[in-house]
Amino acid sequence: MSSAAETWTGVFDGLFTRLSQARETFVPALSLREVGTITNVATGIAKVSGLPGAGFDELLRFPGDVYGIAFNLDEDEIGVVLLGDYANLQAGDEVQRTGRVMDVAVGDALLGRVIDPLGRPLDGMGPITTTERLAVERPAVPIMERAPVTVPLQTGLKVVDALIPIGRGQRELIVGDRQTGKTAIALDTILNQRGKDVLCVYCAIGQRASAVAKGVAILREQGALAYTVVVVTEGNDPPGLAFIAPYAATSIAEHSMEKGRDVLIVYDDLTQHARAYRELSLLLRRPPGREAFPGDIFYIHSRLLERATHLCAERGGGSLTALPIIETEAQNISAYIPTNLISITDGQIYLSPSLFELGVLPAVDVGKSVSRVGGKAQRATYRAVAGDLKLAYAQFEELETFARFGARLDEDTRQTIEHGRRIRACLKQAEFSPVAVPAQIAVLLALTAKLFDPIALEKMTEAQLSVEKAAASISAEITARFETAKKLSDEDRHAIIEIARQALAPFQPASAKKA
Repeated sequence: MSSAAETWTGVFDGLFTRLSQARETFVPALSLREVGTITNVATGIAKVSGLPGAGFDELLRFPGDVYGIAFNLDEDEIGVVLLGDYANLQAGDEVQRTGRVMDVAVGDALLGRVIDPLGRPLDGMGPITTTERLAVERPAVPIMERAPVTVPLQTGLKVVDALIPIGRGQRELIVGDRQTGKTAIALDTILNQRGKDVLCVYCAIGQRASAVAKGVAILREQGALAYTVVVVTEGNDPPGLAFIAPYAATSIAEHSMEKGRDVLIVYDDLTQHARAYRELSLLLRRPPGREAFPGDIFYIHSRLLERATHLCAERGGGSLTALPIIETEAQNISAYIPTNLISITDGQIYLSPSLFELGVLPAVDVGKSVSRVGGKAQRATYRAVAGDLKLAYAQFEELETFARFGARLDEDTRQTIEHGRRIRACLKQAEFSPVAVPAQIAVLLALTAKLFDPIALEKMTEAQLSVEKAAASISAEITARFETAKKLSDEDRHAIIEIARQALAPFQPASAKKA
């Protein structure tokens, strides 16, 4: 036993000797670290004292790996917008600076994924492996580095591509009451980009989880998720997440644009974004303005949408096309937020509840919709037919209102109304079934040639589908000219109209066939 005790004594003596040497050689290093304390926590915000060196928009770290953005910088405290679950935060908790602004992961690794604005995956498909990150708030491209909008962005919707065209790099607002098909138009546009080398970013802001899940399921079924990034904040998420969501989604889109790619981004919808910002501003005691929105509500949307553009060739020639969505109340298009967005964007697609109730889908009101840029990018083939079509449709809508009073109509007026009804029937389109350019041109040329006029209205859907199928037989030489800026020759027009005439022959009444 004595030998064992001596052995252990020697071990401990050696250990204590080494500890003593380590203690003597250790030189404590002083490091300066700013630490703040939470003074108050409310819904989605926190008040923090201390941190005198914190800057505006700096990311702060709270206990439990919760982050927040410094939003109000007052003399004695900081108003912080929280970006996570704040249920466990309480007064007295420690807050640390990170020394950086809010950023998000970017890159091709995000394609096909569903993420939140912090870049965390929500689809259960494992972590996202990408090393590149960009700040969510970035300055817009200088005007001298932008190029004109010259290439169309085909939506696959006849009424939009023909009458309210959108160009790559444009900002086109989709506006209408709730449940009128705004999201459906945006999803149709994303579906139509398959095979067109356009990446898509769909940003759902404060939406119901079931509605977002349905949209993601449609994109996955149609094979569109492969070229799409979905950024999601749900209705029960903190308002801070809803506020940064569109900026984070735009940074993801800008990364591809700066590499020379064409990108489409959908903000669904900016009404929820404005409400989240109003909630944060009122909680932080910022002065309210019109409809209780803060005075800088115009600025937060303009600095977001100004980032959508077409870059010049020296910057790679990429483009970012924005489709912001806004919800109106009782068709009040002149409310505060809709008028703000209308003045920022390059046109609007207005969806009418009355047309929706009549079954005219998509329920686009052509009279109140406009594209201030896309007409320059529209192909000459479309322009050749769209002008006559829009005029005839406008005349029909005026005469239809007049005819409701039971007035006796002369033959010319009756024919104008019948022709207008065929135009409306042809502009109808099933949800999530975009139409290719050759099929659209065939239908529109058949309309301008009044080939549909003798056909009964109840047979219009079948007749239109017949023309769309027959458009597959248009020669490759002619379809190649659809993509150029040149107008169709008379021979090309006659060839397409003849194909449409043959497709419509079975639907013609006997009297028309004899004629």
